[in-house]
Amino acid sequence: MANSPSTVHSSPSPHTPTTAHTAPPTHVQPAGHPGAPPSHPTANATRTPNTANPNKPGIPKESAATGGHTNGILGRPAPRGSQQVQLKNGSAVQRRPNGRISDVHDTRRGMNVHHGINGNTRVVVVRADHSRVFAERGRPGYVQRGYVYHGHEYSRRTYYYHGRAYDRYYRGYPYRGVYINVYSPYRYYPVGFYGWAYNPWYHPIVYSWGWGGAPWYGYYGGYFTPYPVYATASLWLTDYIISNELAAAYQARQEAQIQMDQEAAGSAPLTPEVKQMIADEVKNQLALENAEAQQNARSQEPDPNSSGIARLLTDGKTHVFVAGSALDVVNADGNECALTDGDALELATPPPPDATSANLIVLSSKGGRECRKSDTVAISLGDLQDMQNHMRETIDQGLQELQAKQGTGGLPAAPPSARGAPVDAPIAQGAPPPDPNGASEVNQQLADADQAEKEVSTEAQQETPAPAAGPTTIALGQSMDEVTASLGQPETVVDLGPKKIYKYKDMKVTFKDGKVSDVE
Repeated sequence: MANSPSTVHSSPSPHTPTTAHTAPPTHVQPAGHPGAPPSHPTANATRTPNTANPNKPGIPKESAATGGHTNGILGRPAPRGSQQVQLKNGSAVQRRPNGRISDVHDTRRGMNVHHGINGNTRVVVVRADHSRVFAERGRPGYVQRGYVYHGHEYSRRTYYYHGRAYDRYYRGYPYRGVYINVYSPYRYYPVGFYGWAYNPWYHPIVYSWGWGGAPWYGYYGGYFTPYPVYATASLWLTDYIISNELAAAYQARQEAQIQMDQEAAGSAPLTPEVKQMIADEVKNQLALENAEAQQNARSQEPDPNSSGIARLLTDGKTHVFVAGSALDVVNADGNECALTDGDALELATPPPPDATSANLIVLSSKGGRECRKSDTVAISLGDLQDMQNHMRETIDQGLQELQAKQGTGGLPAAPPSARGAPVDAPIAQGAPPPDPNGASEVNQQLADADQAEKEVSTEAQQETPAPAAGPTTIALGQSMDEVTASLGQPETVVDLGPKKIYKYKDMKVTFKDGKVSDVE
């Protein structure tokens, strides 16, 4: 069990930010800072907007990243032994090897339903106007609407959670045949602030988070141990990210009434080495955002190739991802296992150019039904981008808290160059307004999912033909009853006492003492 800090510290969760961003965009002048983090190279390629529906399932195909596993009806790698039925109207049902439904696509409603192996249910609906509704019991839901800014496709997601609403922005573009959404920060900080967050602080600090009495902290205490001191902001942000993920996972399971199982078989806690890998990835993201902040100051848009997974899959480096939601994946044996918030995974080898999923190595596990440490699991490119998006969103939330609380609560004071007000990115210009009924729409889709699943599964049963009869096998030693069960009653019976002969249209079966002795 981790140590229990005593001082209460309240921080807004990246899962539940408290305010929506609606401030008008402004600009900053380019500025240099000797302590600023390095800038990531970015390309200036222009991409044609793609309006294809990424949620429509097609015929499952082989994935080069999964060793021949098929993709499921929703585009994710499917476990071996899963059964997929495509209906005449385009709807589809996927069952796990045990026969239970895992995924449903309902073309009439534009709805996809996924049942997680840990008990969660996720619903995505693409409406007639191409807007999207996402709902999951116990987690924030959202309504997403697309718009065009400077000739590029963007989306505004308005999240709803416990009566609060907040916005996030994403740039969409096609990558390897998959349409993905790359997170676009809606505000940037002064260059000096990124330098302060990137470089070591003058003195290590002790920080009291105040988790001692939190139920999630006690539940995951064997999995996560915070740093005793913080020498850099990247270490502080690492604990900020993990703690928020674990708190969200615990809260989601409670609200969705999913059994909280204390089983720890196969658990592998976050080690100091793994946490350092996460901290290094945080530094990479800080450097990336510093480069984007400078581009924003020059009224340039970040390139999604640089800020999305396209760079991570092609820069020749290993990268660490942290799961930001519950996700079912397939391991190298073709078996399904779960990832949950706060699990760490490593991308050591990029996938082949034509792959729509990537292989990652599990670095930590909470045990039970979760993927085991060192498992190699296949993750779709869309889910991988979502992981990176979530890390960046949480980093931005942590940066907001760092700037607001620098110089207090044990945090070091930032230099004057780091204290300027954040600057809004102009991407919100032209974004459609939030759906006035968004919260109720999210709840309605959860209510409609059960009926959609019932209708589609019933249609699948009606359209699925009865399995074809296999070849009839008559073997020596079979009884008369076994033969008649396979061939029916004979046309002629020759009774010779202990020897009997059953004659069929094109077969003669001889029995001796009631057992098959010959077949002609």
